[in-house]
Amino acid sequence: MHHFINPKRFHKYEKTRLPFGNLVYHEHCCSSTTTNYFPQKLYTSCAASFTENELDEVAFKLNRFKLEIIGNINRKFSYHFRQSFNKYINPFALDNLSSSVEYAYLTYHLSDRFSITAGKQFLMLGGYEYYVNPIKVREFSEFNNYVNCFLAGVSATWNVTPTQELNFQIVNNRNGGDADTYLHGLPTDVEATKVPLISTINWNSYYLDKAIQLRYAASWGQQAKGRNIMYLTAGNVYEKGPWIAYMDFMYSRQGIDNKGIISALPRIDLEDPQTAQHTEYFTTIANVDYRFHPNWNAYLKGIYESGKIYKANGIFEKGTYRRTWCGQVCVEYYPMRNSELLIFLHYQYKRNKLLKPARNLDAIDPNTQRISLGLVYSIPVF
Repeated sequence: MHHFINPKRFHKYEKTRLPFGNLVYHEHCCSSTTTNYFPQKLYTSCAASFTENELDEVAFKLNRFKLEIIGNINRKFSYHFRQSFNKYINPFALDNLSSSVEYAYLTYHLSDRFSITAGKQFLMLGGYEYYVNPIKVREFSEFNNYVNCFLAGVSATWNVTPTQELNFQIVNNRNGGDADTYLHGLPTDVEATKVPLISTINWNSYYLDKAIQLRYAASWGQQAKGRNIMYLTAGNVYEKGPWIAYMDFMYSRQGIDNKGIISALPRIDLEDPQTAQHTEYFTTIANVDYRFHPNWNAYLKGIYESGKIYKANGIFEKGTYRRTWCGQVCVEYYPMRNSELLIFLHYQYKRNKLLKPARNLDAIDPNTQRISLGLVYSIPVF
């Protein structure tokens, strides 16, 4: 479900905001005349990938290419459409829309403090890595990479004060059917839900002249009969001068493994694979950016993640299955000041540790490395 001078300084420099209500989106909604903005976002790279220090591949990739249409119909109505050209185009059964369409919503602004949004929108989880525009992220945490974050539904925003915002949201908890959502489909002993929805309350706030930013949220929904999903997510950000640092804490408890990470581990019973049930995932993300020159930025990023089964089911025994440590370092060069063009060199090392429950399933999860040289460019077309 998403860094412009610095890869994280979305709220300060990026014109294209995510739909977290007026606190974030207000600058597009105050004009009394119709306005349109058509940014095209390109992220491409040449990457060398390694598994256990053995070279797998060196290849060029168009990592992300997106087209956005943003505008106001009048003072009361605004709209946002975004399509990714790196996703499937066939419509899903539940929302009847291609996964390549990330945003397709209309917002009605009742006043400067209240608004209602309907359509395909952003699942309003907390966390800063999750919030920033995905075109700017080199490598996501596994938690955010596997969240189904673009969903159809409705949301309401209340700007309590100029620096405090509350969002209330109800959306589908998936785009397609159970077979599309879960790695090996719905478990045979589970009955499908008739209300595949997820509700969220989200709180965003600024403090100390906006040097401190908090992005917290809690979500709950029903995946199937007797199987629920819960998210507790928190982003804590400090930004002042050339520095920006954040720490995210992301937790999910799932009656059915919709991330598919644990479900993909077994190397036994491959003729009759099972989707894991009763899973928990926890992630901590720490990131520090330093703009050491007007044309240069560097950041360090560390991620710790774990996955466990909290109640035995099928071939999956209770316990922690894997722990992952990921380190990233990136240097970015901006050839033109106040431009969306940047060239980057990025390195990532990811270490995966499988614990006894996973080893009992003959799981394999090797360590990986990646070195990438690429560019990001956001082309504003008015």
